[in-house]
Amino acid sequence: MATKSHFSPIDRVAVIVIILLGIFVTFLVTADNVCGTDCWFKVSPSVQQFNWEEREINANDRAFILTFSRPMDRASVEENLEIEPDLSGKISWSGRRMAYTLDEPAPYGREYQIKIEGAKERLGSEIRPFDEIVRTRDRAFAYLGVEGDEKGRLIVYNLTQQEKSILTPPDLVVHEFESYPERDRILFTATDQETWEEGKIDQQLYTVTTGLNQNQSDKEVKRILDNQDYRLLDFDLSPNGEKIVVRRAEKENLGDVSLWLLENNQAPKMLEETTGGQFMIPPDSETLAIAQDQGVGLIPLTDDTEPSNFLPRYGQVISFSPDGKAAAMVNFNTQDAEKQYIRSLYFVNNRGVEKNLLDTDGSILSCEFSPRGTHLYCLLTELMEGEDYQEQPYLVSIDLETEDVTPMMTLPEYQDIEMSLSPDGLALLFDQIITVNNPENRSSTLRSDSGETIIGSSLWLLIPGSPLTASSHDHSQLEELPIAGLGPKWLP
Repeated sequence: MATKSHFSPIDRVAVIVIILLGIFVTFLVTADNVCGTDCWFKVSPSVQQFNWEEREINANDRAFILTFSRPMDRASVEENLEIEPDLSGKISWSGRRMAYTLDEPAPYGREYQIKIEGAKERLGSEIRPFDEIVRTRDRAFAYLGVEGDEKGRLIVYNLTQQEKSILTPPDLVVHEFESYPERDRILFTATDQETWEEGKIDQQLYTVTTGLNQNQSDKEVKRILDNQDYRLLDFDLSPNGEKIVVRRAEKENLGDVSLWLLENNQAPKMLEETTGGQFMIPPDSETLAIAQDQGVGLIPLTDDTEPSNFLPRYGQVISFSPDGKAAAMVNFNTQDAEKQYIRSLYFVNNRGVEKNLLDTDGSILSCEFSPRGTHLYCLLTELMEGEDYQEQPYLVSIDLETEDVTPMMTLPEYQDIEMSLSPDGLALLFDQIITVNNPENRSSTLRSDSGETIIGSSLWLLIPGSPLTASSHDHSQLEELPIAGLGPKWLP
């Protein structure tokens, strides 16, 4: 007599499916022992996201982040991470995300290979190999030409590619310039050639494209501010590239000087209560630092910014740290009779710390913070002994933690020098101009700050053996570039 089955057809199908799924899951778990890493059906752990993928990185890119598809054996990832050439940094984790924070900006003009091979997830499966190439921006700077048909024109030199590009037309004589943060454009003031040849300076404000970014044409000049009713005296571009502050004087009354804000392609807006001297927009791009009577004022540029602040004692802001939390300031010691001929350089931060870094009987021409704000590099002068008043420039490195001041090099026979620190902090660029006192043509020549005629100018590159620190100055290399120009500035 046949035995009747207790399972319905649908029950039998369900049992078969469960058995097959069990076999499949078991095979997946033991796949490494069966076929190693060659199983076509196996989904290995992998890097899902890489924030530097297909990007040209710059000094503001402080960390790369890898997001993995599964929780990883962190030690195995760290052991198998390779960066070539080496970029020192620190690793931190948050869930499936690993961040590698650089100790210093990645040097410009290089490619870096980032690899992970052999790392494992927590369950033991090996990661799918990760291999990416990232590139930093080319080393490039802008300067003013001084010879032949380059005289008075804005020029960009790509040091990595050894390529030069004249950006402005011959009918404009450029005076000052600043690069936008993406270095796709440069903001500059210029006087038309005809007015310049008449011995007059009547500046207008322009932008010009550099052509350094992909899919961008160069040499497109656009006027931002004319000189119809006002004479343009000075300007500053905010670090984020969104605001411009200009100082203008009414042509009908040159004694009526005021500051104006240009933003979002709108008409210039006059800034109230901003009389004073030298001014600068800090890294927050929301305030204006301006030298006023017996101190430095911090004026809000937007309605939602904190009210004005005032820093007594200081007569000038030389530079801000990249994060905006500290500044280098000059005290002219006007209240101290014993130091009335002494200028004092101070480090001041937002926590109330004030450090007197050095005193000089010469001038404090310029200072720049290192990319991480640990050092300050300054161009100073010292008063030379003798009957004639003469100042000799020299470069120093200042460790802001130890306050050690280390001379880097003296610059004899240099005058009206302009210094620029590269965005990766690895090179200093400066000029050496040649002047004469009695020009044959006083109307159409470039002039130094002292009014002498510039007949030539060389550009110099100071390349240390390691990042600019007090311990590396003895190994520095000074190289004269095959370029005649003045006022060089590294592009971001």
